[in-house]
Amino acid sequence: MMLNGSADVMEFAVESLETPALTKAQLADLLFDHIGLNKRESKDMIDAFFDLIAQRLVDGQDVKLSGFGNFQIRTKAPRPGRNPRTGEAIPIQARRVVTFHASSKLKEQIQNAGAAG
Repeated sequence: MMLNGSADVMEFAVESLETPALTKAQLADLLFDHIGLNKRESKDMIDAFFDLIAQRLVDGQDVKLSGFGNFQIRTKAPRPGRNPRTGEAIPIQARRVVTFHASSKLKEQIQNAGAAG
């Protein structure tokens, strides 16, 4: 994982993670281990970060993380659907969904990692 500041790039090794997903608890541990925040501050910072992103999305605002990607709210129109078990036609209500589009920088990092591995 890389955290990109204005000019500094900080690299964290996450190869030893026990689960295939990176959790908020693991992010807080990385802040504790590599930056020196105490465990409570680390947890609070991670929680505040994700709470802020979630609240912006709930409010209908896009979230842009430079060098990482964009989270956007999309409104899907109502449409006809079908119950796969019975084949019965059912309406699917209009709904809001979150989409993520990776930045070109992130896409490039992913491609380079795939070519090297």
